[in-house]
Amino acid sequence: MAVVAVQHVRRMRGGAQGHLMLGSDDELYVVKFQNNPQHVRVLANEFLATRIAEGLGLSVPPCDVVEVSPWLIANTSELRIVSGQGSELCQPGLQYGSRFVGGLMPGQLMDYLPAGELQMVTNLAEFAGMLVLDKWTGNANGRQAVFQRRARQRKYKAAFIDHGYCFGAGEWKFRDSPLRGIYGRNTVYEGIRGWKDFEPWISRAEDFPESKLWTAAEAVPPQWYGHAGDELEALIKELLARRSKARDLIDEFRNSARMPFPKWGQSLEGREIVRERFLEWPGTGTMVQ
Repeated sequence: MAVVAVQHVRRMRGGAQGHLMLGSDDELYVVKFQNNPQHVRVLANEFLATRIAEGLGLSVPPCDVVEVSPWLIANTSELRIVSGQGSELCQPGLQYGSRFVGGLMPGQLMDYLPAGELQMVTNLAEFAGMLVLDKWTGNANGRQAVFQRRARQRKYKAAFIDHGYCFGAGEWKFRDSPLRGIYGRNTVYEGIRGWKDFEPWISRAEDFPESKLWTAAEAVPPQWYGHAGDELEALIKELLARRSKARDLIDEFRNSARMPFPKWGQSLEGREIVRERFLEWPGTGTMVQ
C-alpha cells in the first residue's frame, strides 16, 4: 500500500527536482517523480539503496512509495518539472518518497557543518559504513548527508540521503573509480585506523542475505525501471557478486592521491601497526612476518 500525498509544501533543491509533500500518514516526504530530469531509474535506485543501507544498520531516512493523484498535480502550480526547454507537469502515479529528516518536530537541520562541529557529529563513524555501501553499490555521485540537531541538543547527527546515482545511475552499470561515492571532506575519514573501523558494516555487506535483496527488488514498482524485469534481475545478481569487492574498492580509495586515512595503521596510542604484513602466531602472541 502506497502512502497518498495530500498536500504540497515546497520545491526542494537538487537535480532530481524533488518536492516536499505531506502524506496521508501525517509524515513529510521528499518526493521524486518518475519524470524527473535525471532518470526514472533514480527512483528504483533510491529505494533499493535505502533498503540495503537499512540492512547494514546505517542512518538513512525511511522511504516509501508515495502516490500523487492527477487532481493534486492539476491543482498545485508548483508541481512541475523544469528544463531548458520549458516545464511540464509532474507525472501522477507512484513516486519515491524519502521521509524528511526532522519531520514536523522543531530543531535544526544543516547540509554543511564547519570542521570543528563535523568532528563532533555523534555518528561520525557511520561515514565508514556509508563508504562500504557506496563502493559496493557503485555510487557514481558524491556522498550526501544532512545533519540534524533536536531542540536542546548540543551535537548533530548525520542522516545519509540521495542514493539515486547508486548502481551507475540510470545505466545500471558499475564504473568503479577511487574517488566516486565519497564524502567531499576528509574530516569524516580522519579517525579511521584500519579495517576494524569499517565494522560491523563491511562484514554485513559481505554476508548480506540474498533473500533481502530479492525482497527489496520485488517491492520496486515496475514503472520505475520501465517494466524491464530482466534488467532488474541482472542488477541484483551483479550486486550479489560484488559483495566481496568492497574491501578492494576501499583500498583503491585509501591509496589514492586524496590520502583519506592519515591514521591508517596506527594504534590508539599512536604506535604503528602494519596489519597487512604481519600475522599473530596462534597461541603465542608473537608477531611473525
